[in-house]
Amino acid sequence: MNSNNVVISVANLEHSYGSTKVLNGLNFTIEKGKIFGLFGKNGAGKTTTINILMGFLTPEKGECIIYGEKAASLSNENKRRIGLLHEGHISYDFMTLEQTEKFYKDFFPNWESKTFAYFMEKLGLPKNRKIKHMSCGQRSQVALAVLMAQGAETLILDDFSMGLDAGYRRLFLDHLNQFVKDNNKTILITSHIVQDLERFVDEAVIINKGHVLLSAPLSNIKDGIYGYKLPLNIDIEKFRNHKDILDISITKEHYEIITKLAMEEGCNLFKGVIKKEQIIPYTLSFEDAFIALTGKY
Repeated sequence: MNSNNVVISVANLEHSYGSTKVLNGLNFTIEKGKIFGLFGKNGAGKTTTINILMGFLTPEKGECIIYGEKAASLSNENKRRIGLLHEGHISYDFMTLEQTEKFYKDFFPNWESKTFAYFMEKLGLPKNRKIKHMSCGQRSQVALAVLMAQGAETLILDDFSMGLDAGYRRLFLDHLNQFVKDNNKTILITSHIVQDLERFVDEAVIINKGHVLLSAPLSNIKDGIYGYKLPLNIDIEKFRNHKDILDISITKEHYEIITKLAMEEGCNLFKGVIKKEQIIPYTLSFEDAFIALTGKY
């Protein structure tokens, strides 16, 4: 890794709320131009990490470095290089679209009016429409427009999907993906809804209770875990607590088993219970792998 390309570096981060340890030795590095996912279930420590990165919280241990400076004492020059979408969307719902741009562009010397206009054209609403009279999905597009128009080099999106249906989540990511690629932006994105991000993220860290479960390029997240479909007429209970089985789900037609065992080993595990030809391998999604690693509960 070229250290000159490193935008964000998090090292040995620890933080607690009272007696509850939220982060416990978190480490990751984000290079310029990468789309990086920080994934975990609710309460895993994602937003706490963002708050530390933004200087809103002081960690108990460890450090966060952004553009070569400590996050807690980031210079104004480097702060202007970062755009933040923090757990939700536009909060000034009494403003119109026109007032929203006028308000925000005074804060950002690199404001790109053409970018804001592009997203407003996609939105297809009049300039005098107030935010409070928009749907949640439309508000998210305004938030995206504000974020993109800031001219920031690095974008941090904390739980962007809150309140969005599947169509708007896909639209949000389509616009974001194209904009990032066209302008060589760096992205840190957090979410507990991971199925949308499989086609979007380059690298990822999956955390659980502040611990890193896995850190890898997204294309490698599923390495070493396998999915099999088994018929419903078998006694599945004898496998439920097996050390090599990560998850068992039931559908209308099959049990779906996620395991560390490749086909030959898997057949040996199920030997005597099911015939080999009844074991059907299937391709795991990123969501399947995420659930297998973090659990359902």
